[in-house]
Amino acid sequence: MAFGLGVLRLTPGAFWRMTPRELAAAAEGVFGRRRGTAPPTRAALADLMRLFPDEARG
Repeated sequence: MAFGLGVLRLTPGAFWRMTPRELAAAAEGVFGRRRGTAPPTRAALADLMRLFPDEARG
């Protein structure tokens, strides 16, 4: 509600008539597209693990 009424400045009636898909599309318009981002590949994950290994802390 804070996003719809505060950021988008929708009237309460317009907010409650929106579908979740419409609200998500509005959020993408404000924040950019975030859906559909693929997870890292095994190779990319292996590279990250090599670059940033877990260290024993003691």
